[in-house]
Amino acid sequence: MLTIGEFSRLTHLSVRTLRRYHEAALLEPAVVDESTGYRYYAVDQIPAAQVIHRLRELDVPLGDVRQILRTPDPGVRAALVAGHLHRLEEALDRTRAAVVSLRRLLRPDPAPLTVELRAEPARTVAAVEAVIGHGDVEAWFAGAMAELEAAVGAAATGPAGGCYDNALFEQERGHALLYLPTDAPPRTGRVHPAVLPAAELAVTTHTGEHDGVEVTYGELGTWVVENAMSVAGPVREVYLVGPRDSGEPAEWRTEIGWPVFRVT
Repeated sequence: MLTIGEFSRLTHLSVRTLRRYHEAALLEPAVVDESTGYRYYAVDQIPAAQVIHRLRELDVPLGDVRQILRTPDPGVRAALVAGHLHRLEEALDRTRAAVVSLRRLLRPDPAPLTVELRAEPARTVAAVEAVIGHGDVEAWFAGAMAELEAAVGAAATGPAGGCYDNALFEQERGHALLYLPTDAPPRTGRVHPAVLPAAELAVTTHTGEHDGVEVTYGELGTWVVENAMSVAGPVREVYLVGPRDSGEPAEWRTEIGWPVFRVT
């Protein structure tokens, strides 16, 4: 048997932490002396203590740690841990996106934005569209893009693009349309022909990952206001270069086009 101090040194868990885990029924001593209250641990408890230590380093809640340790099925245990790791990865992605945006916003001498006014004619495309929540955009986008690529394939005549209603940004729920241009849009599954109406666009290009694209949106919006224009419809994006084209995020290019009209 090991004293609580010895067990603490072997597991890198403080005595205070071990006592707290005992009180929470997370890691109970092998023996507690009834007369002195001293706690004693067995050598075979060391692996469990190390697992707890790592899980807590990953901010897994005590209740979840308890569930993982008490689950006898290794597959279920692995699934519980994998679920938490996935949530951590999502949190890390959000943190990384915030860092990218902040670094760009805090640059002392930001590069001037290049904006082009462009007249886009109406055209028919192959599209998938839906009313979605802002938090569902990424998953919906991946599924819609996979369907479009399967339906259109090599018949695509240009890069994919999307149209996003203002409500998606303002109300966190709105209409989204993802498309691939093609001469003969098919109708299969969710894929169907759709008409992109003619529009006058203020166009700029976002460089790099889509994380931080809101900074480019803000810069483009500033340009629109400063040039006495007003937004006149759903924002458009064209994915000139993306993850499917290059493994280097620095090479990705997303064209942002705001339908505008001049105001007096």
